[in-house]
Amino acid sequence: MFYLAIKNILFYKGRSITTFILTYFSATLFIVYVAFMDGSHVSMLHNSLKVYTGSIQIYQKDYRDEGGYDYLIYDNQKIFDILNNTNGIKSYTSRIETFGIASSKTDSSAMMLTGVDFTRESGISELKNALVSGEYESSGNCLYMGSDLTKRLNVHVGDEISFVGNAIDYSFAADIFKVCGTFKTGMYEFDSSSAFLNREYFDSVFYSQNTSSYIVLNVNDLNENDKIAEAIKPKLDSQYRLYTWQELMSAMVEAMEVDSIFGYISMGLFFVVIFFVILIYGFINASSRIKEFGVLKSIGLSNSEVDKLLIYEMLILSLSAIFFATVSGGYLAYYYELNPIVIEGMSELYKDYGIISDSIPTRFSVFTITWNIGLILFLNLLSVIYPIYYIRRFNPIEAMRHV
Repeated sequence: MFYLAIKNILFYKGRSITTFILTYFSATLFIVYVAFMDGSHVSMLHNSLKVYTGSIQIYQKDYRDEGGYDYLIYDNQKIFDILNNTNGIKSYTSRIETFGIASSKTDSSAMMLTGVDFTRESGISELKNALVSGEYESSGNCLYMGSDLTKRLNVHVGDEISFVGNAIDYSFAADIFKVCGTFKTGMYEFDSSSAFLNREYFDSVFYSQNTSSYIVLNVNDLNENDKIAEAIKPKLDSQYRLYTWQELMSAMVEAMEVDSIFGYISMGLFFVVIFFVILIYGFINASSRIKEFGVLKSIGLSNSEVDKLLIYEMLILSLSAIFFATVSGGYLAYYYELNPIVIEGMSELYKDYGIISDSIPTRFSVFTITWNIGLILFLNLLSVIYPIYYIRRFNPIEAMRHV
């Protein structure tokens, strides 16, 4: 049956070429489409994590629910020692946050003032790359402010603002700061309420030495994030709680899952069309060969052997098309993962949406490609079922007399 199937494929060239081309392009498109969709999700996630969140954060366990100075981490160095002895951590830093009122000569606004080590922060977040004007790594009383906050206060680089709040011991704290740099991440709430001050000066004003609101870290491989988190948890005192990016960004994770579902629905509609085109071509081919199958049955071939012949024909065409599609689609997915498509100026255009990269990458995954081509093969074999059922309706004599 196998060799007869090959002869039939070569004889019915039109049907064979059409089936091959449809299968090849649909499989290639599916591999590349899913690679770009997964790559965009990974890129979106990495962008969001790099903007400010990081992959893991450590808090005093009640801080996220209650807030305030009563739930701070009061011994940074103890946690730093744990992180220094944990494999897979790329970088970490501590942040100390306070809230108060910022005032310029004309306007006032609520502001979150965060004390950071600007050098270590550049290894965690994209705040440095989000620079709009002025300078990033400020010293003394220099502020690095969100661009939307500067608009609220009607200030520019070089202007001064006053800030009134509370020190860590709940004493009154106030100072005059100079705007030395502005940033824009695309997250409006963040950009319209946040400002950063170098940690040394922050500690001197708010008495926050060796204290932090939370500690944030990035790992070398995001796929190992949960494993690293599980390695850190037992080493922490019971008063601390560790959050992974999945918990910190649960809304984005759900949004990406919904986007994936709609993406697969869109591709599903495309495959329904391809499936019926292949099915129709298969049915036309089978119905035009009724006499041939009648002759084969009359010389002793059973229905199951005729079924096997049709399955072999589709299997040979599908596997050959899928082989080339896997090579070409897999190559494109792998190439554009290493060399993402770059659209110059896209990050500036879409900064309002939190996009800070000009590149559009793919994601090469052997597992994903495998189930992609498995689905295509399944649909092609499924398209043979009705032609087989149709041919079985004819006995040898009816088939040979069929017009």
